[in-house]
Amino acid sequence: MSIPPPPKHLQIALRKSALSLCHAEYIRGCLLALYPACEIVLRGITTQGDRIIDRSLADIGGKGLFIEEIETAMTEGRADLAVHSLKDMPMDMAEGFTIAAVPLREDPRDALVSNRFSTIEMLPTGTVVGTSSLRREAQLRELNPGVTVRMLRGNVPTRIRKLDEGEYDAIILATAGLNRLEYGNRIAACLEPEKFLPAVGQGALALECRSDRPDVIAMLAPLVDVATLLAVTAERAFSCALSGSCRTPLAGHAVFRGEELWLRGLLASRDGTNVMRGERSVQLSASGEDLSVADALGGALGDEFLARGAASLLAA
Repeated sequence: MSIPPPPKHLQIALRKSALSLCHAEYIRGCLLALYPACEIVLRGITTQGDRIIDRSLADIGGKGLFIEEIETAMTEGRADLAVHSLKDMPMDMAEGFTIAAVPLREDPRDALVSNRFSTIEMLPTGTVVGTSSLRREAQLRELNPGVTVRMLRGNVPTRIRKLDEGEYDAIILATAGLNRLEYGNRIAACLEPEKFLPAVGQGALALECRSDRPDVIAMLAPLVDVATLLAVTAERAFSCALSGSCRTPLAGHAVFRGEELWLRGLLASRDGTNVMRGERSVQLSASGEDLSVADALGGALGDEFLARGAASLLAA
């Protein structure tokens, strides 16, 4: 089958946020380096998830609220592809769409941002910590049961402003987003996965397009980082096996150790009193043919959790 020529004009859909713009501009730069004759336009779209910021995602319908309007724009021909944070992508893709590329991953760790404290363990009882993630809340409470966790929504600059205005004593954000927006100097401590496991897909980008666009899929192929793709495939398979969603305090992180893909997973109660951890590994050659092996690794770890009684945590 012949490879279709790249489009001469390309519209990239993105959420209307500083971080999404940063992501899209990065991808635009990568594509222009490969296809300098292509005219690439960025199209910002305000999603339902961006409009409603006074409630948690779990209460308003989940991470799919960041995706639906953008997929509609692609369906209607107003955009050719979309740039997402992979951790915001639902586990079940909408029919007719595909993740065409996952580029090289940024730092996947969470970060403690505080003007007063540098570790979670040193936070005094009653310290107000901001996050809207049940995963982060559960691990915070496990490490320091005395903290008060308060919901925090909004873009990265808004969250940092609320911290500086004294609404919170500390907040937890993704290191990747802070780095990309040049807020790295605000990080009090990066939280190592050994103690604080990141979200599935955190730090990675997903380039989504319609499944019936072989020209766009072929155009994006050079941006795929195989090691990142294998890692996030295992993470997402683990989450799928446990029906993970934003209502689930679930974490997963995979890394290569030589030719071994090592996956760690976590499932917890929201209050952090019941935390299940596990890990598995498999030998891989980091080739595209190993995607099914990475997928099986995540599924196997998820099945192990279910065999150990994860159903009770999921039901809670």
